[in-house]
Amino acid sequence: MLFVILTVFGLHAQAQTLIQGTVLQSNGQPLTGATLRVANRTLQSDPQGKFQLTLEPGRYTFRLSHVGFQSQQQAIVIQTVSPQTLLFTLAESVENLDEISIREGADRSLKPLPSVQGTYLLSGRKSETIQMSQMDGNVAEKTVRQIFAKIPGAFAYDMDGSGNQVNVATRGLDPHRGWEYNIRTNGVLTNSDLYGYPASHFSVPMEAVERIELVRGNASLQYGAQFGGLLNYVLKGPDSSRRFSYETMNTAGAFGLQSTFHRVSGKLGKFTYNAYFHRRTSDGYRKNSRSVAEGEFVSLGYAFRSNLTLKAELGRSYYQYQIPGPLTDAQFAQNPRQSTRSRNYFSPDIYLPSLRLDWQISPRTTFQATASAVLGWRNSVTFEGFANQLDTINRATGQYKNRQVDRDKFKSYTLEARLLHRYQIGSVSSILTGGIQLINNDLHRRQLGKGTTGTDYDLTLVGDYGRDIHYKTKNVAFFAENLFQLTPRLSLTPGVRVEWGETRLSGRLAYSEAAALPPRLDHRFPLLSLNGQYNLGKDLDLYAGWSQAYRPAIFKDIIPNSILERANPNTKDAHGFNSELGIRGTRLQSRLTFDVTLFQLMYRNRLGSQVITEGSQSFVYKTNIGDSRTRGVEAYAEFAFVQRSRSRVSVFTATSYMDGQYIAGQVSDGVENRSIRGNAVESVPKWISRNGLQASYHGLSTTLQFSYVDKSFADPLNTVTPTANGARGVVPAYGLWDWYASYRLGRGFTLRGGVSNLTNRSYFTKRPTMYPGPGVWSSDGRSWQLSVGLKI
Repeated sequence: MLFVILTVFGLHAQAQTLIQGTVLQSNGQPLTGATLRVANRTLQSDPQGKFQLTLEPGRYTFRLSHVGFQSQQQAIVIQTVSPQTLLFTLAESVENLDEISIREGADRSLKPLPSVQGTYLLSGRKSETIQMSQMDGNVAEKTVRQIFAKIPGAFAYDMDGSGNQVNVATRGLDPHRGWEYNIRTNGVLTNSDLYGYPASHFSVPMEAVERIELVRGNASLQYGAQFGGLLNYVLKGPDSSRRFSYETMNTAGAFGLQSTFHRVSGKLGKFTYNAYFHRRTSDGYRKNSRSVAEGEFVSLGYAFRSNLTLKAELGRSYYQYQIPGPLTDAQFAQNPRQSTRSRNYFSPDIYLPSLRLDWQISPRTTFQATASAVLGWRNSVTFEGFANQLDTINRATGQYKNRQVDRDKFKSYTLEARLLHRYQIGSVSSILTGGIQLINNDLHRRQLGKGTTGTDYDLTLVGDYGRDIHYKTKNVAFFAENLFQLTPRLSLTPGVRVEWGETRLSGRLAYSEAAALPPRLDHRFPLLSLNGQYNLGKDLDLYAGWSQAYRPAIFKDIIPNSILERANPNTKDAHGFNSELGIRGTRLQSRLTFDVTLFQLMYRNRLGSQVITEGSQSFVYKTNIGDSRTRGVEAYAEFAFVQRSRSRVSVFTATSYMDGQYIAGQVSDGVENRSIRGNAVESVPKWISRNGLQASYHGLSTTLQFSYVDKSFADPLNTVTPTANGARGVVPAYGLWDWYASYRLGRGFTLRGGVSNLTNRSYFTKRPTMYPGPGVWSSDGRSWQLSVGLKI
């Protein structure tokens, strides 16, 4: 079929001699203002890197140049075709350009990622870029509704301490540690174990981030098999214009917040370096919710040539969070700041080493190889139980009950090699990207250990672990996508990903026979995708796509938690697809920016629990519970009333409607299995809307934002009336006002601050079924933050 399409376009093109071309940088981004000289004519590329001219058939020499880039000269035969598409890539000169600073009145609207970036193809996908320097929100505590303010459908769990983690998802997926995403930092995978525990415990300080890249599930094949897609934190790079530079950002705020961030960077000959240190402490909004967090990072780069670089990086993320415990609805109504636990602690300590080679083999071919690892621990010491189960001193012994100690050790190794090549098929420009990903993981889970009766963070055991298991995975994946630029306006990108792997389990369960552990899980599946993009005119694109996705049955889905639980040995991995149709662009002299998408996410073989009975004994049975489908609209729009070089005033909305329903399935209500067909998917609010007014003048900018999140259900049974322990029931709708402002004096001084939750609204976002415990978890009330930054 594709051959027929190409042939038709080729025959149609025989009539004219229109030349349309694109000039790219070596990283795949469009190059604006490149000078083209051919046949005694001179022209420049537009902001999209494009140019257009008409030539008679014949042989011509195209000469391209741009300040800061290596000039290029290429002989091309022009045939009698219409249109003929050309593609040029200019490599940077040895001397790098100075970093870019955001100037007064800068456009702060949301932008998609380029169609080609590095070795990745993003044409035809819904993508967004959050520029951190253009945001006024609470960076120190990673307030998701402010950082992701312009991302429609971004749903967050606000329950995990003051800035410890980012719990975010889109399209009705589970936000827990973002584990439905392929999460990366500087392109390096940070998910702790994709096949055992896919949450990302590596948490970067937002002061270190230059931009956040978000690509929905239709790009998953190039990164992984995740339903959510890609979430990549791109850190600030070294200042290559000087030998040494230093920046600092220091924050103080409500509830004992103190945060300090320091970064040094520079360039010494062919070497570049970049390093930061971060520390944050907070007493927390609730009693017994103190946090201590630290982060370190160092990056060393060496340019063998202008087109060949090697970079070594090492990051660390650590925090210790005192968990205040869940509440019942009655306790939340009485005082949302109270605590039901004083002896519970959670602490991940993660190291992220990586080594990356970037090689621009030729103007048309780019190679990248990355070796990385996720190494570290996830530790907790807790007294578990529902909110109405008190943790008190036993009068007979004069001591508390023994706490539970859980320790996970991560050893996850990944090797990725990728190649992108630009080529021609007749008059059709094409770009092929492909590669291989090797993964070797060992998740060692030691849980249900009998800990001390103390009150501090103490992982000491006074008894053995009730569960001691190794979860070892070896996996290899091949992926390829090809962009066919069928016409200057239309491109199609088919893709494929194939994975082979296996997970082997070994160890013991003190409360069950070894036979309860499935000894091996296989991962063998092909995934397909097709994306397309059509340019409707200047700065207006129509995009559409369909991509399959996959989620393996992970540790929690198949390992019994007690003697009263069983696991289905034939549990199937979840699978499904994302599909989307959208339009984006700018209008009204670039005053209006918009991106509106219709989507559908099909999620089959969801994992959960049912009830089985053997004789007179009933068991909780971990197995596949059914299929769900989420349909909806994601709409972002921003209009600038004032748009001048020194000032800008705009309003924006990022609004989503999501209809998540179970189309088949049944789950346990504690006694029997009940059908959930037609029920709403848990933790999927129908409406999420964030709306803001932004104004900037010279170096001053401010944002007033209102966020609304609709009600949602906490369980697949759609329980309405809250249970006495707070574990089930509706999560009520809530609306929040935030105000933030920042002032930048030149490139050296920054002052920012504001108030979150201006009206001191009491609200919560989820009733968890697992960590950090079943019940109501209060989100923060009104708080203030003030930051002072300096760069020299």
